[in-house]
Amino acid sequence: MSRVTVIKIGGSTLGSHDTALTDIIELQKQGISLVIVHGGANVVTDWLKQQGVTTSFIRGERVTDETALKMVAAVLGGLVNKEIVAAINSQGGKAVGISGIDGALIQGRIRNKEMGYVGNVVKVNTALLDALLESGFVPVVSPLSLHSFDRPENTPLMLNVNGDTVAGEISAAIGAERLIFLTDVAGINDSSGRFIPALSPHEAEALLTSGIASGGMIPKIKACLRALSNSSTTCIIMDGRKPHALLKQINGGSSSTTIKVV
Repeated sequence: MSRVTVIKIGGSTLGSHDTALTDIIELQKQGISLVIVHGGANVVTDWLKQQGVTTSFIRGERVTDETALKMVAAVLGGLVNKEIVAAINSQGGKAVGISGIDGALIQGRIRNKEMGYVGNVVKVNTALLDALLESGFVPVVSPLSLHSFDRPENTPLMLNVNGDTVAGEISAAIGAERLIFLTDVAGINDSSGRFIPALSPHEAEALLTSGIASGGMIPKIKACLRALSNSSTTCIIMDGRKPHALLKQINGGSSSTTIKVV
């Protein structure tokens, strides 16, 4: 498991991820073990709008009531997940779509009442990932959690979890070789807007505490810091919209921000 690469496909890149999936298939053929975690918040919002449901966001995360939770489970655990898996399998790859609920992979508790049914990850059970990877499959994971801890009576058995967080927790649990975020930006910028090619964990944490890191970059950096509890892991934040950016990154490097212990 120490040679596994975890790839987070951001919801912002889901509409232009054709070469990312092609790259994933090629990397699998090269013998590289991969775990894919995907987002898709924009797709969930579109489906909620079609049902006449509006949702609010706090610090970039969806406040998830029971209606929104059902839509998250249906869209992320169903539609988005299966579209990615279908694309990989139809092009000659070997992928299996699961959620964090399957095999009790991701186990969590409610973060706070303000966010509704949004979970914090308490435990990762890697048994299902182990089995799929050993069988030569790419697990494609949607960011849902089993509501395993401190669940009030008559409340849902599922929780909505940030996809970046899930990727970081899985990376930490399996001691991944790499954690790669495919996003819609080149990487991390400093306070002057200058691109930062490399950071130590301490420098990355300073971007959080100073407020320089903002919006969707916050959970990505936090996920990297979680993954770096294994000091041999390398975290990479990069633009996933560029043609074959993933393949270039793994086979030789491309423009990205790398966070690792030095």
